Amino acid sequence: MTHTSFSSGPLVDRPRSDLRVSYIPGSEPLSIEISSKVMTNFGDALQAQAEAKCAAFKVNTGTLRLEDFGAFPFVIDARIETVLREAYPDIQKSLSESQTWPVTTRDRLRRSRLYIPGNQPKLMINAYIHEPDGIILDLEDSVSPGEKSSARLIVRNALRTLDFGRSERMVRINQGALGKEDLRELVSEAVDVFLIPKVESAQEIQEVYRFVKELCEQCGRPESPFLMPILESARGILHAEEIATASPAIVALAIGLEDYTADLGVPRTPEGRESLWARSMLVNAARSAGIQAIDTVFSDVQDEAGLRASVQEAKSLGFDGKGCIHPRQIRPIHEEFAPDLEAVKKAQAIVTAFEEATAKGLGVVSLGSKMIDPPVVARAQFTLELARKSGVLPEPETIE
Repeated sequence: MTHTSFSSGPLVDRPRSDLRVSYIPGSEPLSIEISSKVMTNFGDALQAQAEAKCAAFKVNTGTLRLEDFGAFPFVIDARIETVLREAYPDIQKSLSESQTWPVTTRDRLRRSRLYIPGNQPKLMINAYIHEPDGIILDLEDSVSPGEKSSARLIVRNALRTLDFGRSERMVRINQGALGKEDLRELVSEAVDVFLIPKVESAQEIQEVYRFVKELCEQCGRPESPFLMPILESARGILHAEEIATASPAIVALAIGLEDYTADLGVPRTPEGRESLWARSMLVNAARSAGIQAIDTVFSDVQDEAGLRASVQEAKSLGFDGKGCIHPRQIRPIHEEFAPDLEAVKKAQAIVTAFEEATAKGLGVVSLGSKMIDPPVVARAQFTLELARKSGVLPEPETIE
């Protein structure tokens, strides 16, 4: 008699910080077989962890095999849980021992967001040391169909275990039914922002928001995590304004140009003429809704000059941030989004003139021979705030 085997883990290479796990149900008492390059030092710990995980799910029969390549404990747990839940669908999800909800704000800096595939734990461990504004644990395009279930649990355990520093915790979910499974598993975890891919209508976001609110009520989460729709098609761009206002949880709109240009049937070029209208449309939709606009990724990680030029263009169009596919892109992005010293000095002069006029009760503000309109003052105040957040200017001292 043959038994179905359930497996989790990469099949092609021997990935550092990961492992392969397989489980064969059976009637005999549970057997755990382990091979590991660190068997001498950590074999007993691996055995104990596997036994504890099986016991937690009340699995005491069958054969569990682990081929370990130096996996971290949170990855081992995720891989074992994946195969056990596939073998026994009635098993309930493993709950976090303590629920702590993240603290973030609508208007925080989102200059850089670093994408990390959800099934690449080795890239997650120290991602925070590069200080991106956001770390995206990706469950969509960067994860193959066969790895979706295990990646979801690896991401969940990473959120419970790893240090994200000052980076905002983001997760890009899948579309459709898979996306619902992602949300069902992760809304109860410490996620700041969920990225919703390939959005084409307000209805899609409204459905996601309703589902998230239901899950929040079930797990006791007091507030919904933020949402960031990604527009990646002509239809999505045409509905940008209604999407931007579809939910109070939306903090930003992002654009994905690889799928957008494919939808148009044109190649994506360095000059970007084919996407200028779409990017401008998205920025205006975001601004009208009072949310941030986030530009697409720059795909050539070796071309820093090209990256800086791309950020400068995005900034000139009104974007607030840009995607990253490699840590080396973070510093140039931050530097290019920061206001330069000339702009800061001009903004300081405008704000000073405004404050002096206000103190004197004057209804008209002028700087030299030029009149200063309220929108100019608002822009100057924004520039100074961005300079402080970017470290160009020191934060004002508080008086106790």
